[in-house]
Amino acid sequence: MLVSMETVDLARLQFALTAGAHFLFVALTLGLATLVAVIQTRATLTGSPVHLRMTRFWGQLYIINYAMGIVTGLVMEFQLGLSWSGLTEYAGNVFGSALAIETLVAFFIESTFLGLWIFGWNKLNRWAHLALIWVVTLTAYASAFWILISNGFLQNPVGYVIENGTLRLTDFGAMVANPAAQVAFWHVMGGAMIVGGFFMAGVSAYHLRKRTAEQDLFRKSLRIGMGVALPATFFTATFGGLGFETMQPAKLAAWRGDAASLATAQAEMVAEHGPGDYLPPVGWVQGAGTTMMALFAVMMLIAGVSCVLMLFRPAVRGFRLWHWLLTLMIPVPFVTMIAGWIFREMGRQPWAVYGLLRTADAMSPVTDMQMRLSLSAFVAVFSVLILINYWLLARHARRGPGAVALGDRPIDTPSAPVLTF
Repeated sequence: MLVSMETVDLARLQFALTAGAHFLFVALTLGLATLVAVIQTRATLTGSPVHLRMTRFWGQLYIINYAMGIVTGLVMEFQLGLSWSGLTEYAGNVFGSALAIETLVAFFIESTFLGLWIFGWNKLNRWAHLALIWVVTLTAYASAFWILISNGFLQNPVGYVIENGTLRLTDFGAMVANPAAQVAFWHVMGGAMIVGGFFMAGVSAYHLRKRTAEQDLFRKSLRIGMGVALPATFFTATFGGLGFETMQPAKLAAWRGDAASLATAQAEMVAEHGPGDYLPPVGWVQGAGTTMMALFAVMMLIAGVSCVLMLFRPAVRGFRLWHWLLTLMIPVPFVTMIAGWIFREMGRQPWAVYGLLRTADAMSPVTDMQMRLSLSAFVAVFSVLILINYWLLARHARRGPGAVALGDRPIDTPSAPVLTF
């Protein structure tokens, strides 16, 4: 069954919306997990009650976001099988191994230890409880690693042979060591730290500006958030620069607007694969890349100025203009992450597996009407999930540490009298 290009575009839009939305949850999850683990380590080592309350407050926000990330991840996996069976049939034997490992890590190990951490408050030894959050954090990193190993193969296929019209993995080590995956992993991890840092600083700035209770808690949280965000910007920029060395020639030419290089890349693809348009959408590549870099420069500037202001205690306590600015900065890292993701993914078009399988050939045999109905359903579901997550995060963030249920000690109540008859 031939699939029209309009249907292909609808399927691409559906995957872009679902994967992009899930990516936002993942970025905040990775960043907050690390920050919560670091804060709980400080609380465990020093016995600081402020850092313990910080762990509970930020940990509850982390759990809310994590739960929504799991739901969106399940929906995304479902639509991958629904719309892209051609991709899984052709290359699933290769990149599917990385996805299988990620599933074991994320849905079994990470979820199990997170459950133990949530329900282990006041029940487990404090060192055992601290170990749990670090296991959760490290397995979150492992989950992101295997997802990017899978994506790296699609960007730069290595370690395979073609047998009977499908791909077979021959060198697992080559797939894991793929530069397109390794560089992207560290770039994404740095970006996640920026997201988590600005989120923590922005929420803290909101409470400092409102003069809510626990001012000491939020002053410390603001310092931690910005103290992580600034070095994370330099770390992310370093691996972002290295990423240009692993970029496909056509994508690099599109980013630079180099017409001669674009023509050369097109001619090479035509000679190897036959007639067709093999160039990525230049406007999307340049627009997403420019947006990413412009917002990145803004974040680096704000983080740098903030770290200077943190040296002055009166500024942390009462510089309301700065507090306003940090609160308004909360969504900026998310937009930057999405722009970077669009830059990466649009740049490999029109290939699902670069140089091997075109996106149009990776589609499931679905009709235009089926794709429209599917797109409508997924947009509706993800819109609801995003709104619920925003509402829950905003509600619990505004209520502050006093309303946190995570780790709260149960109130002892007298036993009910035993009635005898």
